[in-house]
Amino acid sequence: MDQRSNASPIQETSNVNKFKLILPAIVLAQFCCTSLWFGGNAVMPNLMLEFKLVSSDLGHISMAVQFGFIIGTLVLSILTIVDRFSPSKVFLLCAILGALLNVGLIWEGNNLSSILVLRFFTGFFLAGIYPVGMKIAADHFDKELGKSLGFLVAALVLGTALPHLIKAIMVGSMWKYVLIITSSLAAFGGLIMQIVVPDGPYLQPAKRIDLSAFFSVFQNRNFRSAAYGYFGHMWELYAFWVFVPKILHTYKTLHPSSAYYIPVLSFEIIAIGGIACLLASHLAQTHGTKKTAMLALLLSCLCCLISPFIFFVEYEIILIGFLLFWGFVVIADSPLFSTLVAQNAPPEIKGTALTIVTCIGFSITIISIELINALIEFTDSIYVYTTLAIGPIFGLIALKVKES
Repeated sequence: MDQRSNASPIQETSNVNKFKLILPAIVLAQFCCTSLWFGGNAVMPNLMLEFKLVSSDLGHISMAVQFGFIIGTLVLSILTIVDRFSPSKVFLLCAILGALLNVGLIWEGNNLSSILVLRFFTGFFLAGIYPVGMKIAADHFDKELGKSLGFLVAALVLGTALPHLIKAIMVGSMWKYVLIITSSLAAFGGLIMQIVVPDGPYLQPAKRIDLSAFFSVFQNRNFRSAAYGYFGHMWELYAFWVFVPKILHTYKTLHPSSAYYIPVLSFEIIAIGGIACLLASHLAQTHGTKKTAMLALLLSCLCCLISPFIFFVEYEIILIGFLLFWGFVVIADSPLFSTLVAQNAPPEIKGTALTIVTCIGFSITIISIELINALIEFTDSIYVYTTLAIGPIFGLIALKVKES
């Protein structure tokens, strides 16, 4: 039943006016809160000096956030938390707790163990921000869900890259302000979501814990096809983001005359994905969500396969253009897959379904990142990035399944 059906004309006018604030509020909250994700990564060199860490600790700290996020999404999905409680309240609680854990990195008594714990639980509570933000958007938008998720994922991309931009401004001992600013933004984002965004008209709360939801959602063929496409996309996405600086460094080693600044260019290659999400969501309204997602996945697959040859090009402008294009198409399909997953999930466990798919997707990122890392250490070959094509190929095959 539509919750707005019994509203008076005055109430409906008020709802329309407030509705205009919903999407900007969700996008702003998501942008602010996802800055927690790479807050620690942006100040990693400072953490190493401050707490006398060794280079081998870096991988453990980075993976701690990913593992925390995976466990968080697993807990939320198994207990169907997002579908049994107000999503905005879950978002606020996770934003506040994540902010406190993030700023905890500035404590002078930290060591490797405490840093790992802080980053793990920061990732854990990010599970109540990213997929929950998509759930909140799905509760407010129906026909324009794809467009709204385009803005939402764009906010995620920019929020993820934001700490690197803040770090570029801060110098020396000012690194602590990167953590203070990102934590403050996260708390602000949580408050914005709670104050401005009510439970949506399409919210259908679950009545009880459904422990079978983790498996039952995959019984729907259309949902399974969309989820598998997303998994293929995730195999490539985060591995590409992680190794962009390595790709730039390798090219610079092969072509010493290259003059680009790796941190700034890395930020640009990741951040351009925000524009891609908006454009892809707009194109999907005309050409179809599934077709647009498949096109983006195909283009990024081609980038994976072409990647080794770019190292032989003498002109760095071609390398930069190629990586910017890859950074554009590698994320363009993300909001489209989230749309397909949300549209084909049972309404009463939509939030849980989104969380489940996100959980599995991020688990896959760890495998692909570790694989590329191992291949680089073993071979140091420029051809290792072609293995990223495995994901898009798998996703394209899954998306070819005819709708039931």
